[in-house]
Amino acid sequence: MYLVRPNWLMRKTYSSAIWRIPTKEKKIFLTFDDGPIPEITPWVLSVLKEYNAKATFFCVGANIEKHPNVFRQIISEGHSIGNHTFNHLSGWNTKTKEYLENVNLWRSAFEKEIHNPTFTTPKFFRPPYGKIKRSQLSRLNKYYSVVMWDVLSGDFDKKTSEEKCLQNVLLKTRQGSIVVFHDNIKAKMNLFYALPKFLDHFSKKDFIFAPLT
Repeated sequence: MYLVRPNWLMRKTYSSAIWRIPTKEKKIFLTFDDGPIPEITPWVLSVLKEYNAKATFFCVGANIEKHPNVFRQIISEGHSIGNHTFNHLSGWNTKTKEYLENVNLWRSAFEKEIHNPTFTTPKFFRPPYGKIKRSQLSRLNKYYSVVMWDVLSGDFDKKTSEEKCLQNVLLKTRQGSIVVFHDNIKAKMNLFYALPKFLDHFSKKDFIFAPLT
C-alpha cells in the first residue's frame, strides 16, 4: 500500500525531511530512484534532454559500481545526485549502525567514480521505500538533507496501469512538487508510458523541471 500524496501523519512523523520545495516559480522537482542501470537510465536521460529538463537521481551505490559510465552520464548532463544507500536497504528492517554504514559505503562508491576533487559529495539522501527509523533520520540529518516526496507516481507497482500512473502525476503535481519515478526494470512499462506525457503536459503549461540544489 502507498499514497500518491503523503498524508499529514507521514509528514509529521518525518517533519525534518523535505517533502516539497517552497517556490514562487513554476518549478517541478523530478526525482528518479534506484538506478543507474543501462536498460533504463540512458532512456530517461534522453527524454529529459528532449524537454530541457533537469532532475535528481537517487542512485543505489551497488549500481554506481556496476555501471559507472551510466552514472557519469547523469552527472555530465547536469543532473543532481542523491544517496539511496549502497544496497537499497529498508531502514525499518535494518539496525541503525548497519544502516549508517551502508550509507557511508555509498559515499565511498561515489568518490571512487568521481575523480574530481572539486565535485562535492551529494548532500541529499532518500531512504529506500521511504522507510527509515527516527534514530537513523536524526543521525543522517547531520550530514544530509533527507528528501521524501510530494507525489509518488506508483510506476513500480505492477497493479498500477500505465494510464493510472500517468494520472497519478498529472492530477497531483503542483508548483514545488517533488515527484518520484524509478529508473529500474520493475517500473519500465509505466515509466516509458508516463514520463514523456508528463513532461509534455507540464512543459505546455510553462513549468520548469529543476534539480534539487
